[in-house]
Amino acid sequence: MVGFCFRAAAVEPPSDGWLEVEVPGVWEASTASPELRNHDGFAWYRCWFELPGSWREHDVELYVEHVDNCHEVYVNGFRVGGRGAFPPQFEDGVGPARSYLLGREFLRMGAVHTLAIRVYDDGGQGGFRREAPALVSGDQAIHLGGRWQIHAGDDLSWRMRVDGMPAFTFREVGARDSLGHEWESSPLRPRLAREALRVPDDLGVDLLLSEPEITQPVFLNFDERGRMWLVEYRQYPHPAELRIVSRDQYWRNVYDKVPPPPPHNDLGMDRISIHEDSDGDGVFDKHSTFVEGLNMVTSVARGRGGVWVLNPPYLMFYPDRDNDDRPDGDPVVHLRGFWLEDSHSIANSLRWGPDGWLYGAQGSTVSGDIEVMVGDVRSPPVHTMGQLIWRYHPEQHRFEIWAEGGGNAFGCEIDSRGRIFSGHNGGDTRGFHYPQHGYLRKGFNKHGPLSNPYAFGYFPEMPHHSVARFTHTFEIYDGEALPQDYRGKLFGCDPINRTVPVAEITPDGATFRTRDVGNALATDDEWFRPVAVRSGPDGYLYVCDWCDNQVGHYISHQGLMDKSHGRVYRIRSTDPSYLQPFDLTRYSSQELVALLRHPNRWHRETARRLIADRRDDKLLPELKRRVRGEQGQFALECFWAVNLSGGFDEPWAAETLGHRDPYVRAWAVRLLGDMPRISDRIAATLAELAGEESHVEVRSQLASTAKRLPAGQSLPIVRELIGRDVDREDRYVPLLVWWALESKCGDEADEVLTMWADSGLWKGRLALEEILPRQMRRWAATGRREDLHRCAQLFEMAGSEEATGRLMAGFEAAYEGRRIDDVPARLIAALKEAGGGSLALQVRLGDPTSIDAALSRVSDERMGQVERLELIRVLGQVRPREAEGVFLDIISQTKESLVRQESLGALAGFESPAIADRILSLYDQWSPDEQAAAQAMLVARANWVRAMLDALESGRLDRLSLSIGTMQRCGMHKDPLIKERAAKLFGDMSPANDAALQREVARIKDVVLSGDGNPYEGQKLFRQSCVKCHYLFNEGERIGPDLTAYQRHDLQAMSLAIGHPSAEIREGFENYTMVVDDGRIVSGVIGDRDDRVVVVRTADGHSTSLPRDAVEEMVVNRQSLMPDDILKGWSEEQIRDLFAYLRSTQPLNN
Repeated sequence: MVGFCFRAAAVEPPSDGWLEVEVPGVWEASTASPELRNHDGFAWYRCWFELPGSWREHDVELYVEHVDNCHEVYVNGFRVGGRGAFPPQFEDGVGPARSYLLGREFLRMGAVHTLAIRVYDDGGQGGFRREAPALVSGDQAIHLGGRWQIHAGDDLSWRMRVDGMPAFTFREVGARDSLGHEWESSPLRPRLAREALRVPDDLGVDLLLSEPEITQPVFLNFDERGRMWLVEYRQYPHPAELRIVSRDQYWRNVYDKVPPPPPHNDLGMDRISIHEDSDGDGVFDKHSTFVEGLNMVTSVARGRGGVWVLNPPYLMFYPDRDNDDRPDGDPVVHLRGFWLEDSHSIANSLRWGPDGWLYGAQGSTVSGDIEVMVGDVRSPPVHTMGQLIWRYHPEQHRFEIWAEGGGNAFGCEIDSRGRIFSGHNGGDTRGFHYPQHGYLRKGFNKHGPLSNPYAFGYFPEMPHHSVARFTHTFEIYDGEALPQDYRGKLFGCDPINRTVPVAEITPDGATFRTRDVGNALATDDEWFRPVAVRSGPDGYLYVCDWCDNQVGHYISHQGLMDKSHGRVYRIRSTDPSYLQPFDLTRYSSQELVALLRHPNRWHRETARRLIADRRDDKLLPELKRRVRGEQGQFALECFWAVNLSGGFDEPWAAETLGHRDPYVRAWAVRLLGDMPRISDRIAATLAELAGEESHVEVRSQLASTAKRLPAGQSLPIVRELIGRDVDREDRYVPLLVWWALESKCGDEADEVLTMWADSGLWKGRLALEEILPRQMRRWAATGRREDLHRCAQLFEMAGSEEATGRLMAGFEAAYEGRRIDDVPARLIAALKEAGGGSLALQVRLGDPTSIDAALSRVSDERMGQVERLELIRVLGQVRPREAEGVFLDIISQTKESLVRQESLGALAGFESPAIADRILSLYDQWSPDEQAAAQAMLVARANWVRAMLDALESGRLDRLSLSIGTMQRCGMHKDPLIKERAAKLFGDMSPANDAALQREVARIKDVVLSGDGNPYEGQKLFRQSCVKCHYLFNEGERIGPDLTAYQRHDLQAMSLAIGHPSAEIREGFENYTMVVDDGRIVSGVIGDRDDRVVVVRTADGHSTSLPRDAVEEMVVNRQSLMPDDILKGWSEEQIRDLFAYLRSTQPLNN
């Protein structure tokens, strides 16, 4: 190594199995012992070093790189870090140099130190594959290349210092710049990281906590004494002592057992720590631990005489009646069944709601079977799939799903009005607003459908301008310690872009929209990863910084996670003031009521929680007097306190339903819905309110509460809300009203039908445009004869042509993609009386005359293209025998390319060998898009694949015209002869190994950085190669991810997505292969699906609808629909041009 030399002390012969080897180098190449040449598994390296006195004034770092396969480092017996993970949950940690800060507490200048490195080799070569470790301080370094000791096996005692045996003592100093290491991003020291943070001129930021005091903070809140409670998620990403028995491509794991709860649990590394500013100077100077050894803990909440801990799969309660921060005994399990498939998504963000329930979130790639199991109470498990907000009542032992859907919910915000929000792991939004019983958009392909197949709609994310992903959690600030302009603003956590964005959040009917106004924190420090934000007693905001150079845990990040860092920052005013120590438990109940006026939300929430803990009914007269005489926030706070003190009943509800503050009215409606039952008299009051209420959020809550009531009480409320045309264009209310009505369309369907007998209900716009089409679709979709009779009765009730048309649209939507069988005579008559519906519907009903008419129209070149395409699609789904010949004539004769492509797709539903013969005879005459459609069709059936292989072998079909996807799908058929012939023709079509693809990713990065690109030429390349699957700047298709809000500025992310697209397949864009009961194999991205139909979008851009019951097998492919070699044959200039366009921040001005 140039610039370095080392001097070893007199060599002493190794003993006790230790051998001498050269570092760097793999141990299989060592001549020290034959047993190392074939050794896989554990081994330990060790050497000795001495530091010069001149290093005393600087940090000392140890750099270790490319140790095959994972390692951890000890200095004088102290663990200083590691990379990868050891069995039984092995993760590869090979990669660029990782730096480890060597703490001054165990370093002495001039003394000899023992360096021991524990290594695990999973197979192949083990050891130091590139450079030897190096010690670095400032611009100097000690290179540790040369003779080391090695010992096969694993014994933690080998980490200890060995006195009297400094066989290889490295001490010579050289220049850091001469090291040959491939440097990886390293975390800034805490002080420097704080200095690197940028804040607006009117804000300041403090570093409060950092390693080694804390690591991996993921959640924080404050107790009634103003102390910070911090969850340190150090066990992430895998539970302790569980073995992974399987893992899917989204890294959803199946473990060998359900971990038991404490005290019988396997000890993990998680802990809940407490941090206190003991003298009011703004510095957290006292630190303690409430409980440690936890295993996947995500959040904590104090209250009800102890501490609630969310430690999936359990929600546990640690009693601590004397508040001494030591549990009074073992935890009591209240809930069980929050499963652990993905530690990025497990149940999280526990917090108290203003109603006395505990609320939390569940992320997207986990499931649940949650059951109450406290004491003698047992409840049937509630099955969950994917993202949602849930709640639990600790005294009543009731568990509920509050609302389902959203992003990968890892956050639960409850604002000052009690509304519930969570963030999103996608772009173009800051998150979702969750009304009670709402169904929200989710990644249906990856996370499963909504639990209600008759939802017929869902709420999207809050509208926002285009912005890169993502903000997974946020707080809506309500305090006065920050400048006034920040009150009511949303403060988010964006760990990818390393910012704490600030956004306006403004009402949009019954929900909200957002707009960014700046960043509260931003930095160029690649390790800054804000993951939680919460306001504190002082009115300032506190931010958990995960502090890692990445925040993923897919295969491309495996073994690269850092567990040794973590920080907490405080966002404050520029002239901060801090609170002196206090203890709200010493406040009288009257003093707590006074705190409900406090301008800082934290004080109101904490006072409310203490009032709930005390449940002092002596407060009720005073609280009710306050509610009656006040309005605004204080009236609402006192109303909540009445409920928390046990004073909410029907007489109080009847009074407050007429309160002048709309949020008091809304909460009276909401709490009535939480009661086990209500009287018909109060239900009638709710119906009256539904007809008169002027505030949209109250009407929204009326719809949610109506869903919780029996039909006799619910439907009068629904009937009034349907008549409120003021809500016709609201983004939330129409669907909430529909969901309330739909919940009665099963066992209580006759009562619903009776409601529709009121002809006046059919005149409103909300009824006609939003409710009636869904009502018809609901009953038509079941296919049950009694429901089809109800469809007929709806047609008979329709009193206008428009109403009939709306019903017909709903009926047709129910049968999109499938034929209609066994239709009752009454419904046939009603359909005929209603005009018969569209020609497409008549084709689905199997009417011979209509089928003939449709076949005639699709054959007529004079017909409009849109109508032809629709009818071809329907005929392809219904598959009348006569259609095969018509489609064959169309692909032979039509001059319209899209019509030919759609007809090729429709022919896939037929089986004749003549189809393949016709296609192959015409193939050379067609455009590339038409050939792609032909290939997608030919690979669908085994007999057509054989015909295609015949054509290839005879030379009639050019192999170069086939896509890689086509070649790969030939091998998906089960016929071994097809597989053998395909292998001979195409060679090995298995995906390239990960190492080769990572090299391609590195090559792409190097090419892009080697020169400038022309974005205008890149736009042309995008239109040629990408636009059929990707959308960018209002151009393209959405088979693949929308690139407009993608992290296109991140060269590493873009290079990975293009060079190795299967490394991380974004949710919603997974490539499926389906085996259909007629023998077809269909591959593509699922565009839509419900309990009746699956719509598949194939790589050629076309959609195929399949009846759900016809799909015999549905498998998620580990291979992306986008081929790995998409840049094959491209010049370096073309690659630079494409990236120049992809990284453009705005559309080009052409």
